[in-house]
Amino acid sequence: MNEETFAGIGQPPTSRRRAVVKLLWIGIWLAFMGAPVSDLLAGEHTGRATALGWLGLVSFVAVYLVLVFRHTSKPLARRTVYATLTGLFTLSVALSLTLGSEWLVLFVYVSVSAGAVLPLQLARWTIPAITASMILIGLKTDNPGDILPAVVIPALLGGFAMTGVRQMVRTTVELREARATVAQLAANEERLRLARDLHDLLGHSLSLITLKSELAGRMLPDQPERAAQQVADIEKVSRQALVDVREAVSGYRRPTLPGELAGARTALVAAGITADVPSDVPPGPPELPEEQEAALAWSLREAVTNVVRHSGARRCVIALTPRQTLDGPVLELTVQDDGRGGSPSYGNGLTGLCERVTEVGGTVDTGSPRGFTLTVRVPLGSAS
Repeated sequence: MNEETFAGIGQPPTSRRRAVVKLLWIGIWLAFMGAPVSDLLAGEHTGRATALGWLGLVSFVAVYLVLVFRHTSKPLARRTVYATLTGLFTLSVALSLTLGSEWLVLFVYVSVSAGAVLPLQLARWTIPAITASMILIGLKTDNPGDILPAVVIPALLGGFAMTGVRQMVRTTVELREARATVAQLAANEERLRLARDLHDLLGHSLSLITLKSELAGRMLPDQPERAAQQVADIEKVSRQALVDVREAVSGYRRPTLPGELAGARTALVAAGITADVPSDVPPGPPELPEEQEAALAWSLREAVTNVVRHSGARRCVIALTPRQTLDGPVLELTVQDDGRGGSPSYGNGLTGLCERVTEVGGTVDTGSPRGFTLTVRVPLGSAS
């Protein structure tokens, strides 16, 4: 199963193709209807009984598919669920008593329907009750020993298996809702942080600009020199505010290693490449400075982009390893793939990567014993 398959669990079909696939997954289990169909085709019943049998079988299958398909997409009203299950059970009883033991298999579908649509507390009692009713009715039919043992276990296992599937669907839906809530909370928190930072950066500057503008306006007719000084101060404060805003924006745009690691894993998997990616930066002092982290993050992004676009690799291994060198501690990033390899082409991407790493006192090495390997080391300290 891929991520797209899990994304559809517990959700209504969004297209005709998804609806057909879902209907096929539900309808594939109708293969067990072979016994009733064979019984009708054998010609051992009267014409009227055969016609009523076909009508009852088609009605049973239609109601079963609608109930399970509709309820797993969007839950039905409780009264509708109970009425439909009662109808399926009644139809199973009538067809089994009138047409023979081959029709006991209908109770298996009633049990599966109960596991799919009833609450867990109610289903755990309803499924054994349906199975017990099937046994009692089977004893009154002809040759119950031929088919009764073959349907008791499927009725129990099928019903309880559907309760497990329903719990999985419910858990998936709750997980999806929780993830959406977390994402919304994170967005709200980031929005509040941005508002707070902008207020701290610009509140004082804009208040000062407003105050000096009022002073300059009052001084302008009689004291033009002092008014000019106020205007000069306004220009200086405005320039400083612009610098502060640019620094803040660059900080928001600065990539982080955890974010790039997550993005690398997603990009590699989407490209069909097996990804061996660490979940986070290895802990331990000294901490990685922001400039060095940004350089490693940009390097990782550029390396993964090249792997996805040009390598033709099937596997990519990314490693972050703290090392102790003669020049001090460093953090080493290694991106290795099993693609075509060859000599590195220093285009704009790799050249810019080398320049960015060099600015923070780091080094870049490339090699291709098997595939291609990029190794970036940055110091765990101030840039030299």
